[in-house]
Amino acid sequence: MRNKDQKVVNLALQGGGSHGAYAWGVIEQLIDDGRIDIDSLSGTSAGAMNAVVYAYGRMKNGPQGAKEALHNFWYEVSKIGNGFKLVYHNHVQKFMNHWNADRNPSFLWFQMITRLFSPYEWNPLNINPLKDVLEKCVNFEELKLCECANIFIGTTCVRTGKVQVFHNKSITADVVMASSCLPTLFQSVKIGNDCFWDGGFSGNPPLFPLISRSKSRDVIIVHINPMVREEIPDRPLEIMNRMNEIAFNSSLLKELRAISFVIKLLDEEWLKEEYRGKLRHLLIHSIHADQPLKGLGVSSKFSTDWGFLTYLRDLGRAEAKRWLKENYDKVGVEATVNLRSEYIDTTSTKM
Repeated sequence: MRNKDQKVVNLALQGGGSHGAYAWGVIEQLIDDGRIDIDSLSGTSAGAMNAVVYAYGRMKNGPQGAKEALHNFWYEVSKIGNGFKLVYHNHVQKFMNHWNADRNPSFLWFQMITRLFSPYEWNPLNINPLKDVLEKCVNFEELKLCECANIFIGTTCVRTGKVQVFHNKSITADVVMASSCLPTLFQSVKIGNDCFWDGGFSGNPPLFPLISRSKSRDVIIVHINPMVREEIPDRPLEIMNRMNEIAFNSSLLKELRAISFVIKLLDEEWLKEEYRGKLRHLLIHSIHADQPLKGLGVSSKFSTDWGFLTYLRDLGRAEAKRWLKENYDKVGVEATVNLRSEYIDTTSTKM
């Protein structure tokens, strides 16, 4: 049951493989802090998993149940890699710049295989142990009855390239796996008459459902794909990693550009008075990963080492704690992100 003194927010959770454990830490810190309550969660890929696990745990046993469910889910994820590791073991990983293994022969071999063969060829049985973990941690039939949180899961329709968002009663394990389906690693997921890939291609995460279907106008975007990297990549994997980060951030930037335009219409009173009430002035906040995760390469997104996952969780907790200290008083009052300067307006005025 919601505490009347709590401030109500929405969470927008990005995808990014194992780096989703960073968002786990952010959510855990918000729960422990106790001053924030979550009304709606929009998620893609790992963000989708965090969203459904949080909602199911909360439905079963309140905020503490959500915290326990997230811990159990990520612990089960860690077991997946016990028999097959693409990266170095724990002590070597730490020595090699926090679990990076971009030059590890086993990881390079894995990258080569996924470029030469499709998942229909090298994984014809479509084996995905992550689905087993998800179904072990979440009863999706029970989740359909969830009323403690709105859940919005973003996917990309392979046929049209458009984003398709699934809400509480339509969410299944297949929907979450579709949201997490990287096409070089997994076969597309069929839902109804269409097939779907990772939602990050079209909305990472989708923000538009939070505009009309949430009780709160505060949206906290939890980034796990760095927006800014000062260093120019010059090695193949670094270039590929940055290409993926830009691609998976681009859909978010497009939505933020649209939201910024609506805010400008409202703030500068460009609309007739009778139309102003039809648009919502969102208060955008963000918990960034640019500094905490900047040293991690693409290989680390595949690491399920428990030490690594808890390391990311602790980074997320620390960043959320810092963010709350600096911005809690502004929640519900004003945005803590300047959309134009931070996300949109980087155009030079020189001709």
